[in-house]
Order: sequence, then structure tokens, then C-alpha cells
Amino acid sequence: MISAAITDEDYRFIRTLVYDRSRINLGPNKKELVRNRLLKRLQVLGLENFGSYCRLLRKEKGDEEKTAVLDSISTNVTHFFREWKHFEFLQTTVLPQWAAGLRRRRSEPWRIWSAACSSGEEPFSLAILFADFFRRQPRVEPQTWEIFATDLSSRVLATAREAVYKSERVKLPDPSWLQTYFQKGIDAWDGYYRIKSELRERVEFTHLNLVEWPYPCSGKFDVIFCRNVMIYFDKPTQEQLIPRLAQYLTPGGFLFIGHSEKLPDIDHGLKRIRPSIYQRM
Repeated sequence: MISAAITDEDYRFIRTLVYDRSRINLGPNKKELVRNRLLKRLQVLGLENFGSYCRLLRKEKGDEEKTAVLDSISTNVTHFFREWKHFEFLQTTVLPQWAAGLRRRRSEPWRIWSAACSSGEEPFSLAILFADFFRRQPRVEPQTWEIFATDLSSRVLATAREAVYKSERVKLPDPSWLQTYFQKGIDAWDGYYRIKSELRERVEFTHLNLVEWPYPCSGKFDVIFCRNVMIYFDKPTQEQLIPRLAQYLTPGGFLFIGHSEKLPDIDHGLKRIRPSIYQRM
């Protein structure tokens, strides 16, 4: 029988491990959350208590399980078009500006980075928005945009690559998008929807830890979504993260952060355009 209790010593060890690997600052009041999320790992491994689990993590061959800890601890609360005002700003301001300046546009495609993509709802929301806008712009070539999506958790990336969602999770601001950009499941997949292949092909999913520098990104991005990530980081980590993201923005490119977040008071070269929306000057 598994002992559900987690000692203060075990919690301090796990808390330090998570911080060292991801800079996620669990704090002293997250002990129950950690216990609940890691109990399944004890069951899978056949361990009787958290003391045994921590001993496994301390071993050199425990690296694979350390990754499983991060997968379990990472918070992945998301839904399609979460924080709609960001997508609305893209739809009504950024995309029309891009379309109006097409003749002055460089030859490379527009590039968007979803830096904490979770199970895929955010990058696929971006894909739907871009596809729908440019579908109404017949003079735009089909190769003009692409999305790079990354996350710390290998588990949610596997879900994102499948691009299959329960019907109750597919809530869209425009109901017509459901038929246009999703395939309805049948038989064993009744009650599910899958993103159509033409959008799946636009999104590249890659594992990335935002605290491990340099990033495996080539080139720069016109838009970066890094939302509801900084709230888990302490101030020194935030002060490292934002200048790094700014380096990956094209001049005039936009950074979107969560509505409950704010940028650290350092020289990062970004100008506040609207609440939680910044532009590289």
C-alpha cells in the first residue's frame, strides 16, 4: 500500500529539483499539489512512499524520472482562444497591417512562436485565426506564415501533435470555424474533433525549456505568445527570460504575455502597446 504522506524533507528536495530544472517556484504552500500530482508516479513505479521516490530521483539513472516530475508538476490549464483580446488585436490590428504592407514584405514567411503551447489549443487557435484571415486575402501566397510551438512538458506535446480534442473543449468565437478547420470524429472517435491537416502542417511542435539558453530556434519571430508563464518564475528568472525573448523578435514584432503578468522593470527594448501586449522598437 502506498503511503500518501510527503515529509517536509522530501518536499524540499522535489521543490529544489523542479526549480533547478525549470525555475518553476513552487513555494512552501504547494506541498499538497505536489503530493497529488506525483502519487500516480509512485503507483506506476511500484514505490511505497515518497522517501523511496526521492531516493530514485537522487540516483544518476533517475534523469528520465526527473523529466516525468516536470511533466506532472507543470500546470497546463488552457482552452481555444484563451484571453480573446490578444487574438482580437491580431485579427483587427496586426494582420490588416501586414496585409496592407505585403509589397514591402521580406521574402520569408511570417513566423509566430507559441512559447508555452501546452496541449496545442493556443498554437492551433493562432493557426485558425491566421488561416481564416488570409483565406480572405486572395493575393497572399499559401506559404506566408508558420507557427513554432514549444513546451516544457513532453506529455502535453504528445497530445498537441495528435490535435484531437473532446467536443466540449472546442469552444470557438466563430461557430463556422468548427466545420472549416476541424474534422468530426466517427465511430470510436464520436464526440471528438481533430484539427484538419492543412493547419496541423503549419505548426511545428518542439520540446523547449525556457530557462535553458540558447533556445533551439532558428531566425526571428514576428509574434511571440509567452502567456501565463512568468507567474511561476521568481524575479531573477523573469529578468533573464524577457530580454531573451526580445532577441527573437523582429523589429516591430509583438510579445504577448498573460493579462495577470507584467514585464520586469529592466531594459528589454519593448514598448507597451496595450495591457499585456508589447512591441520591439
